[in-house]
Amino acid sequence: MNNEDDWAKFLALPHRKLRSLAGDGLFTAFNSEPSWQVAHSILGPAFDKKAMRAYHYAMVQSLSGLVSSWDAAPEHHAIDAFTESSKLAFDVIGQCALSHRFESFEQPVPLADAISRTLRYVNRASNDIPLVRSVTGRGAARQYRADIAMIRASIDNLVTERISRRIPAGTTDIIDHMLKTSDPRTGEALSTDSIRNQVLTFLIAGNETTASTIGFALHFLAERPELVERLRLEIDEASPDGGPIEFETVAKLRGVRRTIDETLRLWPAAPGYFRKARSKDPVALGGYTLPENWVFVLLPQLHRSAGWGDDSHEFNPDRFAADYPRSKDRVYKPWGTGLRACIGRQFALHESVLALAYILRRYDLTPAEGCRLDIREELTLRPHGVRLKVSRRT
Repeated sequence: MNNEDDWAKFLALPHRKLRSLAGDGLFTAFNSEPSWQVAHSILGPAFDKKAMRAYHYAMVQSLSGLVSSWDAAPEHHAIDAFTESSKLAFDVIGQCALSHRFESFEQPVPLADAISRTLRYVNRASNDIPLVRSVTGRGAARQYRADIAMIRASIDNLVTERISRRIPAGTTDIIDHMLKTSDPRTGEALSTDSIRNQVLTFLIAGNETTASTIGFALHFLAERPELVERLRLEIDEASPDGGPIEFETVAKLRGVRRTIDETLRLWPAAPGYFRKARSKDPVALGGYTLPENWVFVLLPQLHRSAGWGDDSHEFNPDRFAADYPRSKDRVYKPWGTGLRACIGRQFALHESVLALAYILRRYDLTPAEGCRLDIREELTLRPHGVRLKVSRRT
């Protein structure tokens, strides 16, 4: 199924429903749409090392909002891990995509709330019974239509404002890259509509997935103080002055990166990916003929398969260490597979590692009363119910 010669991405019902919002964005475009190849060619370099260096400092700026908020709160205050991670991720993607400050830790952001409600509605509408929804879901459908209109209008305003505004010399954002770059194969540039759709894609994918990853990781770390101490030694050694963590330092935080890798193994933000056989003839897998030649790869099951060992259900970042015994049968696909794999995976990994480093070196996290991990699917997998007590590191 991961062979591009025989299989390709399949745009399933939930993703097709998202086209009402993100159109032909990278995540929701059909394989046959030429706009996907143009956007992919243009946006690929937007995540190279030079661009990531510029995004790094925007990420640091966004993290200062989290630090200020947590520092100002009473000692041992309780947070919801996903809510706080979502604020951070939305601020980061706002800065890096649009050079816009949402300031989620200081004020409500209706755009973020509308996007969250839209994902929740699309997920439910893709799995429930249409007749039941037509009777009991009218209010939710009205809210969905209002949210779509509000999101599109907000993004149109943000994109228009950003295009008309020059950003400081020496800085960059994703829109800047889209405006200045053309397809190296054809010379074609992205239309304003396509730029809007790509920004919407990044606001959806760049927020939800990273927020879930950081939220799950905080859950695992709050229950493992011995691992936290190991990671703090690594962080303090890599950045001993306690100041802003530099771009080059992030690559040295190998233990923190392994923690993120293991988090994505057990609870990947995307529950899986759809694949469709290129063949028009019936295709069989495991002795079963696929009715419509497409299949859903369930990542939490794939990442717990026999190739990961007898302890595959346990959280163990060391399994990603270079000297850890590896089976040739283990498969790791948290970003999808093939040509349509997540284009922003290095961005998400860098942000997640950086966020954990800032949080762990400054704060102690312990489970609050009633804290209990509950996994909820709203297109992405979210950590629900992870309430943690936060205090300054002792």
